[in-house]
Amino acid sequence: MTEYATLRDRTLHGDPVGCAGPARREALARATDEWLVTLFHGAGQPPAGTALAAAGGYGRAELSPASDLDLVLLHEPRAGGGAGAAAVASLADRVWYPVWDHGIALDHSVRTPAEAAKAAAGDLKVQLGLLDLRHIAGDPRLTASVRGAALAAWRADAHRRLPGLRELVRERTHRHGELRFLLEPDLKEAYGGLRDAVALRAVAASWLADAPREGLADARTALLDVRDALHLATGRTTDRLALQEQDPVAAALGLPDADALLRRVYEAAHTIGYAADVTWRDVSRVLRARAARHGRPRLLAGRRAPGGAQPERTPLADGVVAFDGEVSLARTARPDRDPVLPLRAAAAAAQAGLPLNPSAVRRLARDAAPLPVPWPPGAREELVSLLGAGPQTVPVWEALDAVGLTDVLLPDWERVRCRPQRTPVHRWTVDRHLVETAVRASALTRRVQRPDLLLVAALLHDLGKGWPGDHSVVGEIIARDAAARMGFGPDDATVLAILVRHHLLLAETAARRDPDDPATVQAVAAAVERRGTLELLHALTEADALATGPAAWSTWRASLVADLVKRVDAVLAGEAPETAPGLQDPRTARLVERARRTGAPVLELFPEPDPGPQDAEAVTAPHGAHLLVALPDRPGGLPAVAGLLALHRLTVRTAEVRTDPDPADPDPADPGAGGTSADPGDPTVLLLGWRVAAAYGRLPEAERLRADLHRVLDGGLRVEARLDEREAAYRTPRRGMAAPPARVTVATPEASRRATVLEVRAQDAPGLLYRIARALEQARVRVRSAHVGTLGANAVDAFYVTDVQGAPLPPAAADEVARAVQRALAERATAEGT
Repeated sequence: MTEYATLRDRTLHGDPVGCAGPARREALARATDEWLVTLFHGAGQPPAGTALAAAGGYGRAELSPASDLDLVLLHEPRAGGGAGAAAVASLADRVWYPVWDHGIALDHSVRTPAEAAKAAAGDLKVQLGLLDLRHIAGDPRLTASVRGAALAAWRADAHRRLPGLRELVRERTHRHGELRFLLEPDLKEAYGGLRDAVALRAVAASWLADAPREGLADARTALLDVRDALHLATGRTTDRLALQEQDPVAAALGLPDADALLRRVYEAAHTIGYAADVTWRDVSRVLRARAARHGRPRLLAGRRAPGGAQPERTPLADGVVAFDGEVSLARTARPDRDPVLPLRAAAAAAQAGLPLNPSAVRRLARDAAPLPVPWPPGAREELVSLLGAGPQTVPVWEALDAVGLTDVLLPDWERVRCRPQRTPVHRWTVDRHLVETAVRASALTRRVQRPDLLLVAALLHDLGKGWPGDHSVVGEIIARDAAARMGFGPDDATVLAILVRHHLLLAETAARRDPDDPATVQAVAAAVERRGTLELLHALTEADALATGPAAWSTWRASLVADLVKRVDAVLAGEAPETAPGLQDPRTARLVERARRTGAPVLELFPEPDPGPQDAEAVTAPHGAHLLVALPDRPGGLPAVAGLLALHRLTVRTAEVRTDPDPADPDPADPGAGGTSADPGDPTVLLLGWRVAAAYGRLPEAERLRADLHRVLDGGLRVEARLDEREAAYRTPRRGMAAPPARVTVATPEASRRATVLEVRAQDAPGLLYRIARALEQARVRVRSAHVGTLGANAVDAFYVTDVQGAPLPPAAADEVARAVQRALAERATAEGT
């Protein structure tokens, strides 16, 4: 091992306390400099008129463990007294080859000053690298002249080059996303990452604009520290913080877990991203003003409108004006005497669709008088106005958050700021999700009597995620406290507490419980208490789902929730609970009669009605169909149909299973009791009603389904074997952490008085419903109905089961059935892993 390799190893793997973070990067850069100086000089003097310089990250002395070396070998042209081509080539070989021999990636170039200038003029990335040029060896005047020329050219051409840099940022953001919202972020390329920190340095070097400096250096250091730990953990050059690397990286940085690591990354990205937003906005304003003056020099000290006139200050609210495309404070504003001014300025900015001036926001954070508790009515009204401004709320809230004003308004906000959410359905961090929910709720305010309560509940509903325990339960306490601080009366505070406590109730109940079961409707009615609260909860449910991500809401989910709300509203209005006809309509009656007459399975497939125009993000589920199946009641009927659907790649949304006559109904001859008019002595028919959608492609033809169902029931088509073959052919290795094991539980008896409810949580996979149905069949229970759904990669299913006489299972029997289903899914997961 060479002396440099030994020193490098000691620097990277020595005492982590004495040499970590910036100190380690600088020490590694210094050791590398000394080694390259030795290589450059070799056995004697290097050729005259040559210099070795570092560019990019190495030029900034920010050398991470697996970073490449960005080197430029500069030389004067021969006519100017420089070395000849052979001497320069020999010098380059003397430096480059040892670097390669050490296994270090090298980005190298050999240029004269004129060639460097030409390359920079033609390639923006080359020009940015030269802005950080740092001398290592040789003639320092040569390095200084090249760097000085690069800076001069950058400043002279900034009005032409900065739009190109901005476009690169946009393209990179489109490819890599926003760093603070990614579960496996690219620390360098994603928006708010290290590449944007470098871009901000370049903008500052242009002298046209500068970024907000608060916390920027610390944020950049935090990302560099994470990248160092990532390089050491993986032993290779990478900027992507993959799931499997997060725990070791967190441990290397002394953090308790991967969530703490992601939160540190997100906070840094939040700071850099906000600084970039402000900076690029300022750049655009400067360039527009420059273009309007037809190239006349612009005095940065006084922003003047085209023609030299000072921009007008347009009043927006008391103490708040619009000035030069931003919202600023009036000259007469006195934040120290006006505690409502921060909210008034924020509301005015959001309603006007203008950004808050960063200097004004900093002044408000520094000088504003504290809001009294409870808030005066004006403060509450301004908050509601801010939240009701729609998408313009987001940048204004970000500006308040950047200076800590959000913590003043909501003391619990700090605990959810940049907090990651690891479920794939969630698009945002907790704090951003709360603001996005308010944005979505602002479009629903015409549907409710109290839009103020809807908007505030949207902002508060997930604050409990910042504390241990069930976030809905904790959130109820937070909501009551926040309502009191904001000056809401006791009745309004109670409504807000109910909305936060039960913000998941409608979506979960609609997807996982049987709406025809009276216990389902009564439980929701007891929780919400009033029709007005139900109206608000309905709107909050939709806003919350839309703000979660495209997978969380669809026309189908909306219809399930709307149907549940209609039933609950009737109960709260004092009407009898509505009972849907379910499978007992004329179409189904005909299928039952055919199945009874022929003794063979019959089915009918018909498409769902077109839902019409909808929110593009809301309608994500493929257009589906209703599938009705009637077959003589025999062992294996439900698994056979479930397997058939899996073979045809049909996604099951809901399933209802009944028998005709139904042993659970008191009078099978009474249609009002849910049965049919068939004679009780007639053969029993199994009725299955499904809502399905094609996973991709078109729905299969009904005749094909009918023929395959006959083959499955006759044993000619083996479902298990076919599913195994397909999985073996298309199985791909999963990245990241292994999925948690399936979990099957028995719901409390209050969930239904007519059946036992089994809840299944498992990794979604083709054939999952078939395997659950087969396990239930083997446990000798009847499935009354099934409510099937997915959240990201997870199946979230509920099965209403009874004994063969149609009664709920005793507790011990229910627990044994749950264990049997869980064993079956665990055995399958084990087989898939081998």
